[in-house]
Amino acid sequence: MAIEAELKAIVRDPEGVLEQLEERCGTGRAEVYQDTYYDAPDGSLMAGDRELRIRTVHGPDDTRTVLTYKGARVDEASGSKPEAETRVEDADALHEIVRGLGFTPRIAFEKRCRNYSFQQDGWPLLATLVRVPELDGATFVEVETSAAAEADLASALALVRSVLTELGISEDDVTTELYTDAVAAARPV
Repeated sequence: MAIEAELKAIVRDPEGVLEQLEERCGTGRAEVYQDTYYDAPDGSLMAGDRELRIRTVHGPDDTRTVLTYKGARVDEASGSKPEAETRVEDADALHEIVRGLGFTPRIAFEKRCRNYSFQQDGWPLLATLVRVPELDGATFVEVETSAAAEADLASALALVRSVLTELGISEDDVTTELYTDAVAAARPV
């Protein structure tokens, strides 16, 4: 399973980062993600730092649904995880299948994203500006690529860090807090 080499950071100057990404990549793809995270009834997936997610992406030209499984972190500093995902034809059927297998929805929320795909040093990269409405208007940037094996992860993360630096993102703004945890903390008990 490939490893998602990703860093996420809080953006202090959203307009400046947006401008830099637009200059580098052209106009980004505006998309809205509707994410539902599932867990075993005993909470063992999330307790084991694993994720099972159904994401429906609404873009300007289409709507698509993706099933994603992420294993436990292989790099604590970045939070990078092995990841497998596949596009799915019918979102409603997928939710029924996952629930039928005994998994329960643990948290669902929306992310408003602008995605930029580009190449650097021979690596395909994706930079995403993210706003989660429930998180008080904070803007995040995610920069990611894929490492074929754990041996490639250090090189992949070094490249991701260099892109963040080029965007003016400080190492102090990098965070490993999961959106699921941030949204859960923001919701009233």
